[in-house]
Amino acid sequence: MIDLKFLRENPDLVRDSQRTRGANPILVDQLIAADESRRAAIKAADELKAEQNAFGKKIGQAAPEDRPALLAGANELKAKVKAAEDARKEAEAAVTDLQMRIDNIVEGAPAGGEDDFVVLEHVGEPRSFDFTPKDHLDLGISLGLIDMDRGAKVSGARFYYLTGDGAFLQLAMLTLAAQKARTAGFKLMIPPVLVRPEVMSGTGFLGEHAEEIYYLERDDLYLVGTSEVALAGYHQDEIIDLSNGPRKYAGWSSCFRREAGSYGKDTRGIIRVHQFDKLEMFVYCKPEEAAAQHQELLGMERDMLSAIEVPYRVIDVAGGDLGSSAARKFDTEAWVPTQNTYRELTSTSNCTTYQARRLRTRYRDEAGKAHIAATLNGTLATTRWLVAILENHQQADGSVVVPEALRPFVGKEVFEPIR
Repeated sequence: MIDLKFLRENPDLVRDSQRTRGANPILVDQLIAADESRRAAIKAADELKAEQNAFGKKIGQAAPEDRPALLAGANELKAKVKAAEDARKEAEAAVTDLQMRIDNIVEGAPAGGEDDFVVLEHVGEPRSFDFTPKDHLDLGISLGLIDMDRGAKVSGARFYYLTGDGAFLQLAMLTLAAQKARTAGFKLMIPPVLVRPEVMSGTGFLGEHAEEIYYLERDDLYLVGTSEVALAGYHQDEIIDLSNGPRKYAGWSSCFRREAGSYGKDTRGIIRVHQFDKLEMFVYCKPEEAAAQHQELLGMERDMLSAIEVPYRVIDVAGGDLGSSAARKFDTEAWVPTQNTYRELTSTSNCTTYQARRLRTRYRDEAGKAHIAATLNGTLATTRWLVAILENHQQADGSVVVPEALRPFVGKEVFEPIR
């Protein structure tokens, strides 16, 4: 949710942000006008209340014979006050509606859409194979790691089983991520995967991408697509203590996405599925600390990608592909040999004060004054990583070498084909 004071002082900047996102800048002018109407409605209601209070004193001091006429005037004034209060509430609702429709202010991201990202760095070289590499699904089947057929039988398309060593590989990856997060000062959390509408809305996920979310109408609850949602709601309506530095959480949860509008895209294997597990980092900090915290989250993602030994690149995501809550987002994309391209494995977003303002999460400065906190998030491991691990570490005989950092958790150095 945009800060109205910031909007009044920087309307051109907000318009430019909307254009960078490919969004409608007219919303900015509509919100400015609605804010002016709201302030006028508040002033009119306050003036009428003051007049009503003064009139009440006048009645109390009037002679008995004058009171009937004054009481009639008081009833008329009471009706005016009620009408003014109704107008104030309507004006405030209009402002809130427009505030919720304007996305976060872009901070440094390139303009454009999904294909207009800027590559910041390449890390590692894509491997040259002296044999024809298999894709992750063929490897997963031959090694007894993935069962898509029974997943579809039980739950439908884009569901799967991770079986045997496949389950251990995911647990290894997530456990390593959890350990790295704890060492970096994050508190490990296993949060709820069902949240109330106000929490889902507060994080910015009920806008243009609402069709991605599973909704349980009977219970009025949403299934999360990331534990970011539950972690953002953790301190809803609270004033948190940031005097000793940022608060850092790492949420381990299953996540659910409908993948609406993606029919025909990435239908093979586990690249784009309806259910997956993820270790998500989440930070509350003072707004002036947010940019530095963003780089720290990116650094942790780099460290984790190095641990699984895959080539990757870092991209600066364009404004039109940020999502409503992010002011800036960096993605890391791993090389997928059989697709001859890079595919997203992680993203980290600086949401500045956008989410915390909607969820009313604040902190106090040294003088005791309350301010809106900033929030950030970043993925440290997720199921999709298995694609990059399997394809990049496969051998000519159909086996897959387990990255060294994962071996203590997996208990094996190599996955061998099932005979």
